[in-house]
Amino acid sequence: VPLQAYGGGLVQVGGSLGLSCVASVRAVSSYAMGWFRQAPGKEREFVAAFNWRGGSTVYADSVKGRFTISRDIAKNSAYLQMDSLTPEDTALYYCAARPMAVTRIAADYDYWGHGTLVTVSS
Repeated sequence: VPLQAYGGGLVQVGGSLGLSCVASVRAVSSYAMGWFRQAPGKEREFVAAFNWRGGSTVYADSVKGRFTISRDIAKNSAYLQMDSLTPEDTALYYCAARPMAVTRIAADYDYWGHGTLVTVSS
């Protein structure tokens, strides 16, 4: 399930940015898909994900209310809308997928895309 993330860039504090993740096959309708991020010198952390049963969403407390995850099954794509960005959101963002229910643990995900860099300047 090759994944490709797009949309990273440089944004000012308080700004918004949207990320996209495209799967090469029809994965989004049957997999859990999520976003993780890794800041320099830190471990990869969970950001948000879809539960494969019913499409319910799960968010990390640090992004709840600011980030929104969504998907377009017809386009095999998942999205992450990021609002009210802070410098603490600066990281390499990855999309990931697994053929089971969503978890917050990176090691549980079987498929990963290349990261896309998000930099929030103050």
